[in-house]
Amino acid sequence: MAPASAAPGLILAAPASGQGKTVTTLAIVRALVRSGLRVAVAKTGPDYIDPAFHAAAGGDPCFNLDPWAMRKATLAGLAGRLGAAADIVVCEGVMGLFDGAADGTGSTADLAALTGWPVVLVADVRGQGASAAALLGGFAGHRPDVKLAGAILNRVGGPGHRDMLRAAIAETLPGLPLLGFLPRDAALELPERHLGLVQAAEHPALDAFLDRAGEIAAATIDLDALRQLARPARIAAATPPVPLRAPGRRIAIARDAAFAFAYASVLDGWRAAGAALSFFSPLDDEAPDGGADAVYLPGGYPELHAGRLAANAGFLGGLRAAAARGAAVFGECGGYMVLGRGLVDAEGARHEMAGLLPLETSFAERRRHLGYRRARLAADSPLGPKGTGFAGHEFHYATIAAEGPGTPLFAETADARGVARGPAGLVAGRVAGSFIHLIDAAR
Repeated sequence: MAPASAAPGLILAAPASGQGKTVTTLAIVRALVRSGLRVAVAKTGPDYIDPAFHAAAGGDPCFNLDPWAMRKATLAGLAGRLGAAADIVVCEGVMGLFDGAADGTGSTADLAALTGWPVVLVADVRGQGASAAALLGGFAGHRPDVKLAGAILNRVGGPGHRDMLRAAIAETLPGLPLLGFLPRDAALELPERHLGLVQAAEHPALDAFLDRAGEIAAATIDLDALRQLARPARIAAATPPVPLRAPGRRIAIARDAAFAFAYASVLDGWRAAGAALSFFSPLDDEAPDGGADAVYLPGGYPELHAGRLAANAGFLGGLRAAAARGAAVFGECGGYMVLGRGLVDAEGARHEMAGLLPLETSFAERRRHLGYRRARLAADSPLGPKGTGFAGHEFHYATIAAEGPGTPLFAETADARGVARGPAGLVAGRVAGSFIHLIDAAR
C-alpha cells in the first residue's frame, strides 16, 4: 500500500509512437513547475533520451519504470521515491498504451494496472474529426484494469477543428474529460536522430523551449483538472532494492554527449550501496579519477564523435591506466565499442579506441538491434558471481566486424520471448562490456 504522504500520480500515454506525448509531458511538467508545484517525473520502459528532457523540465532526475525488466520490488521502491518528495508524479508512457515487449508484457498499460495511476491519452488528431471519438472509445474499453481518465488532443488545427472534436467526443463518450487541445505549433517540435530525439544537452536553447511549451500548456490544458485525476501509487514502498551491484567503492562515470545513457536508478542504487560517484568527460579529454577502483562507460553516441575520442590521449591513457592498476572497467553499448580496438564511422573511417577488449565495430553498414534481453554472467566479475542474472535492453545500429577471441561476459542470453541468443560481450581480466544495457537484477 502507498504511504499516506505519497504524492498522487498519473500516466500520459498515447495510441502509438509519434503522437507528441513526450513534448506534451514536457510542456505539462514545466507548466506545473512554473505554477509552484514540486513535480517528480518518470518514464515507462527502456529510454535514456526522454528522461534527460524530463529532468530538465522538472529539475530533478527522471526515473525509468520498466514493468518488463524491473522486479516488482524495484518498481515499488522507485514509485515510493518519486512520490515522497513531490506534489505530483507525472509518468510518460512508451510507444502505444498497450504496446510492450515481444512477449506482449511490459506495456504502459501494465504499469498503469500495477500502480493504479490513471491514464491520460495524448492523441494526435491531425486529419481527424469524429474518428477521434472512435479511437478514444476503443482505448477506453480495451482493458478493464486500466482506467482511461481523460484525453488531451494534440496538433489541433484551430477553433473549428476543436469544436468538431469536442462535439463528437461528448456525444459518444460523455463521461471522458477532455483536458486540453494543444495546437499545431512549430514551438512544440524537437529535432530527432537515429536513436530518437537529439539529446537534451545538445539542444541549443532548451530552457527557452521548455518555458514556451509550458506557456502553451498552461493556456490550452486544464491543469487543475489534470491534477485532480492523479492518484497515489498503490505499490509504493519506502526504498528500492539496489538494481545492480556496485562494481567498486569509488566509481568514475563517463558523462557527456557521447556517454549519456546511464539509468538514474542504477546510479542511485550505487550511491545507496555506499559507493562514491565521480564524473568525467571523455569528449573534453578528461581521464577517470585516478583513485577510482571502477570505471563505467555508459552508452551514448561515440560513433558521432569517434575522431575526437580517438585523438583524446588523456582520456584513453587514463582509461588504460585504470585497467592496468586493476580497476574494474565496464562498458555498455557505446561504452563497449570504445573499450574495443577500433570503431568505423558511418563514412567508413576507422578510429583507434582504447584497445582493452578484442572488438571491432562499424557503422558503415547500419543494422538495427532492438529488444529486451535476459543474461547470466559467465564467470565471477565485479558485477556479481558467476551465474548472476540480469534483465536489460539492447538498441543500437552498430555491426560487429570482429569480436574475440576471448571470454564472453554473459554465458547465455535470451530475448523477451525466451529465445536463446547465445553468449554476449567480452571480459578480459577486470575489463568487461557488452551491447546490453543492464536495468535490474533478474527476478
